[in-house]
Amino acid sequence: MPTDHQQTYRLGILLGDGIGPEIVPAAVEVMDAAVAAAGAKPIDWVPLPLGAAAIETHGSALPTETMAVLPELDGWLLGPHDSASYPAEHRAQLNPSGMLRKHFDLFANIRPAKAFEGTPALLPGIDLVVVRENTEGFYADRSTYKGTGEYMPTPDVAIAMGIFTRPAIERIARQAFELARGRRKHVTVVHKANVLRLTTGFFLDICREIGAEYPEVELDDFHIDAMTVHLVRRAADFDVLVTENMFGDILSDLTGELAGSLGIAPSINASLDRAMAQAAHGSAPDIAGRNLANPIAMINSGAMLLDWLGTRHDDAGARKAAALIENGLVTTVRAGTRTTDLGGTASTTDFAAAVAATIGSA
Repeated sequence: MPTDHQQTYRLGILLGDGIGPEIVPAAVEVMDAAVAAAGAKPIDWVPLPLGAAAIETHGSALPTETMAVLPELDGWLLGPHDSASYPAEHRAQLNPSGMLRKHFDLFANIRPAKAFEGTPALLPGIDLVVVRENTEGFYADRSTYKGTGEYMPTPDVAIAMGIFTRPAIERIARQAFELARGRRKHVTVVHKANVLRLTTGFFLDICREIGAEYPEVELDDFHIDAMTVHLVRRAADFDVLVTENMFGDILSDLTGELAGSLGIAPSINASLDRAMAQAAHGSAPDIAGRNLANPIAMINSGAMLLDWLGTRHDDAGARKAAALIENGLVTTVRAGTRTTDLGGTASTTDFAAAVAATIGSA
């Protein structure tokens, strides 16, 4: 990890599948422009194989070569994967994103949803963050040390386990309250404790315990089904939502669409000592290779990674670069440069170049 005397951050580039080879380079271009404009530490980019291309060249969607290098890096950009299209023997394995989250214990999936001025957002006032526990809950592919939490004891019976542990709940709750303390000081716990009393009820109880350590932060809670309704009706009233894995996945897709498009929905997956930037959307194979994809989510995920690095290493330059990216995106969209999903005509490369130019002239 970088120290004060290090001159660069080493960040990995994992292009992934579908539109990944288009949106990840767009994020790299904008991040380089931002660190230069901020006078921050430059980035030493390290390309690594992943996805369908890696299956062809290395026989694995997530080669051992990639896994060996990642621990040496300060973070990385992960493009979307299209694991559903992999050969059958590779589809049977944990997908690359899930494997990385599980292997590196990236327990916090932070997914903001904020509408851009001038875009067709369903709820223009939305500005919230979903804090999703990333390692257990009802996600069978990552809730056990070995094997899976989903199994069939007979051909006619299928069972899935939901795993909830105090250490995992405590650490994700603290992430939510720390984040809220720097925002509007409001945390909402999303659960289903009226039915899943021993599991999501446990999650709710521990979040309340941690909330007592943050008296300046307002705490409330809602059942997952009611929360979907409240978000559609009044998403602007919420600040930070914290919840288990599957609920968080569902809610963050909803909030991304309410903000205008999953194409603008960023995220990072973080532990206490490393982070992975990953757009919340999929690989969009229907438009892959056509230079049409909206790179906002991937670019903003890169900004989140820079902000995470700045906070972790007390690096004002990295935090300034992150702010320049966020402002550059807002300014570019407001000026009318948008991809087709947001009602514009800009290509992926045109949009990235426009954001980089905006940052450079700020």
